Amino acid sequence: MTARTLTCQVTAVEDLTPDVFRVRLEGRAEAMAHAPGQYLELQLDDDTWVPFSIANAHVGDGTLELHIQHWPERENSARLRALVQVAERLTLYLPGGDCVLDSDSARPLLLIAAGTGFAQMKAIVEASLHEAPERPIELWWAARERRDLYLESLPREWAAAHPTFRFHPVTERVPETPLSGERVIAHRGRIDEALATGLADAGGHDVYLSGSPGMVYACVDVLASLGLEPSRVFSDVFAYAPRSPLVPTVGSLRRDTGS
Repeated sequence: MTARTLTCQVTAVEDLTPDVFRVRLEGRAEAMAHAPGQYLELQLDDDTWVPFSIANAHVGDGTLELHIQHWPERENSARLRALVQVAERLTLYLPGGDCVLDSDSARPLLLIAAGTGFAQMKAIVEASLHEAPERPIELWWAARERRDLYLESLPREWAAAHPTFRFHPVTERVPETPLSGERVIAHRGRIDEALATGLADAGGHDVYLSGSPGMVYACVDVLASLGLEPSRVFSDVFAYAPRSPLVPTVGSLRRDTGS
C-alpha cells in the first residue's frame, strides 16, 4: 500500500480522560485505506510530523480515529492539542509501519499494550473479530492506574460478546474498585511482571506489542522464556529502536540472570 500525503477533515475531538483525547478524521475512502496496526504522521508545521497509531480498522468509510496522550509540559504536545481544537482540516502522511495483522494466520493472538499503545491493538482486534471471530485473542493492557485505561469499557464489551476474547487489564496501583467481569482477568504490577506470573505459554501465538522500547523489550524477554517464536512477534519498536537479537535465546536469558 503506497503512502501518500492528504488533507482530511476533523469531525470530532473528545476528551477520554484529562490526559488522553480522541480525534476523529474523515477523508476520501480510498485515500484513508490502511492495514490494521499501521500508523500515520500528522503535520504540525513544515518541518514537524508526529506519528500516531491508527485506532480503527479500515472499513471503507473514509474515517480515521486517533488516541492522543496530552503532555502539557511538552511543546509539541501542547501545539498539537491547540491545533486539533481549532483546525478544520489536517495534513496527514499515511500509512506507515509493518506491524500489521497477519490475516492469513490462524494462530491465537497475544496483544500487549501500554497506555495509548491500545490504539494500535484496537485496530487489530476490530479487524480480527470481523475477519475471523473464532480466532482466540488475549489482550493485555497496562497502565499506572485504572483511570488510565481510558476506553476500558470497550475491551469489556469485546470480552462479553466474544467467547474467544479475553481482556487482561494490568495496573501498577490497586484500583479502588476491583476489576472483574466475564473473561476479564485483572493483574497488578508492571506488565512484564504480570506476564511472567500470569501467562503460562507464549508458543504458538502471534504476538503484537505496542509501547516504549523499554516496555516492549522487557516483555519480549519474559515471553522468550515462555516459548515465544522470534518469527511471530511484531512491534514498531523493532524498526525505530532495534536491538540484536530482537528476541534472546533461553540460554542467554539464563546466563544474564545467573541461573
